[in-house]
Amino acid sequence: MSKKLKTSYYCQNCGYQAPKWLGKCPACEEWNTFVEEVQEDNSATNQKAWKSSSSSAQIANKPKSLAAISYDSRPRLITPDAELNRVLGGGIVHGSLVLLGGEPGIGKSTLMLQIALMLKDLKVLYVSGEESDAQIKMRAERLDAQESDCYILTETNTQNIFQQIAAVSPHLVVIDSIQTLHTAFIEAGAGSISQVRQCTAELLRFAKESGTAVFLIGHITKEGTLAGPKVLEHMVDTVLQFEGDRHLSYRILRTTKNRFGSTSELGIYEMLANGLRQVSNPSEILISQREDSITGITVAATLEGNRPLLIEVQALVSAATYGTPQRSSTGFDGKRLNMLLAVLEKRGGYRLGVHDVFLNLAGGIKVEDPALDLAVCMAVISSLEDLVVPPDICFAAEVGLGGEVRAVGRIEQRIAEAEKLGFKRMFISKFNLKGLNPDGFKIKLIAEAKLEDMIGHLF
Repeated sequence: MSKKLKTSYYCQNCGYQAPKWLGKCPACEEWNTFVEEVQEDNSATNQKAWKSSSSSAQIANKPKSLAAISYDSRPRLITPDAELNRVLGGGIVHGSLVLLGGEPGIGKSTLMLQIALMLKDLKVLYVSGEESDAQIKMRAERLDAQESDCYILTETNTQNIFQQIAAVSPHLVVIDSIQTLHTAFIEAGAGSISQVRQCTAELLRFAKESGTAVFLIGHITKEGTLAGPKVLEHMVDTVLQFEGDRHLSYRILRTTKNRFGSTSELGIYEMLANGLRQVSNPSEILISQREDSITGITVAATLEGNRPLLIEVQALVSAATYGTPQRSSTGFDGKRLNMLLAVLEKRGGYRLGVHDVFLNLAGGIKVEDPALDLAVCMAVISSLEDLVVPPDICFAAEVGLGGEVRAVGRIEQRIAEAEKLGFKRMFISKFNLKGLNPDGFKIKLIAEAKLEDMIGHLF
């Protein structure tokens, strides 16, 4: 008699498993997200999936002492893309599994194909389940592709992909995308919870046993999260997010998980007709070039990881036409903006409760550095009082609830970046002067401990 197939129900939003269909998911509380999928025997599936060619893989693992464990300390793969190297923590780690997500049309496939074409001395296998060979060739020609050792494979079956990997023996494998792959050992459609989980597990085992780096391109949902089960992000080593507005030219590559480096680094690209251009000095694009003096504009010295950035803060304060004043911010936390407005009203005496306040960070970048606080406060006051902040001044300080100006970390890097871009004066916290030699910089440092003193000194 044939063995009866077992089925389970999975939430397509979060991956929660239930023995029967539910109208509302108890994990994510979404409605009508459960689908029925065949439950396979994991032990049988793992035997049929990727197998290592070494005989040691068949031997049961035994515990080892930490001193007895040895590993191959091979250097990372350093790509010609300095922005990607920075985000990954210094290059691509051998045997790592990297997941890249982003909005449709943001440039994920363009970025990965461009990197694959840049690696001249390494074999790269680009596996596409969404495009044909001719489409990829057309994109490669737009990218001004030179002679490279890049192989293109249009396939969605994982077993066929592993056969071609064994024939080519690449140093890097790119999968575009993980939602299009399917394995024959799971009776479910491509992109389902079980298929995404099983295909990722096979690629993970392949990467760890062969030492080949694998990049996965992933889709995202309408809420902006990566499509598939949440366990997908736990399985991979690194999760990268490609952000930006499709109507603007600049793109930001930031990491949300990294087992081999920091999660606070970001890379900045500019989308051109012939591909993505690396932006080596992002401060120049984040500060607009203007001839006229405009109120409500200040410049803040921030840090993203180890990278100093000078960002233009734009504020607009106008009389509220309706009963409830509006509070809108782009690129800056809205709750923190409300807190700073309350500090200005309570400690500074500015009547902002009857005004609409709009805040924007130029360049479409999102920053959570508290060093933006002082620049935001000064931009709001500048727009409210119609006072122009001189363009040769920048700010780097946090503002507390008591109206105190608090110190921020790594102030030397912020000062050096402001000095390099030609700023003459910089407002910082008085507590940042401890252990700092102001005479060692050409820029003039103005330090105060209270917000009202800063306002009086500037205006």
